[in-house]
Amino acid sequence: MKRVAILISGGGSNMVALVNSMTGDHPARPVLVGSNDPAASGLARAADLGVPTFAVDHKRFGRDRAAFEAELVAHLDRAAPDLICLAGFMRILTPGFIARYRGRLLNIHPSLLPKYPGLHTHARAIEAGDREAGATVHEVSEGVDEGPILGQARVPILKGDTPDTLAARVLIAEHILYPAVLRRAASGQGGRLDLAPGDIPGLADQ
Repeated sequence: MKRVAILISGGGSNMVALVNSMTGDHPARPVLVGSNDPAASGLARAADLGVPTFAVDHKRFGRDRAAFEAELVAHLDRAAPDLICLAGFMRILTPGFIARYRGRLLNIHPSLLPKYPGLHTHARAIEAGDREAGATVHEVSEGVDEGPILGQARVPILKGDTPDTLAARVLIAEHILYPAVLRRAASGQGGRLDLAPGDIPGLADQ
């Protein structure tokens, strides 16, 4: 059984989807949820789900990312995770941190990478006139929102969409895609998972 740690910065909706998926015959179980923000509401949600939590307030460290990450690593390594899922974790990680967990560090990003790394992905997709947006789960590498793609879910951009309405639709896809990719990663299944709108409950009729 694989051990999974999840890092969040906010409400943790993807974390909840991941935790809720790891039951029954799933090859993994959640062992820890951590945040860089002690006030992140997702910590209480994780505790309600019975998952141990911790917080390392990045503000205490100023620009000393190495010191922040050293404390993060101490918490993570005590839990001995096989996989670490970034789920809305809004801190850029150093190459040293990434190297320590290389091949075990997953992230979800709200665009069809390599399109639109970074922020404001939904606004950028709408402004570009794209017909589709979506979400990507990838292994974390030193580049921002780079690394091998493990799965993508495509979401239609509808007439009249705003960044907020598109974000809500993409989030539905994220909650399906990330658990599915995690299951494959935990079971050692290779290859890439691609989901069309028809594969995602709630999007099939759009």
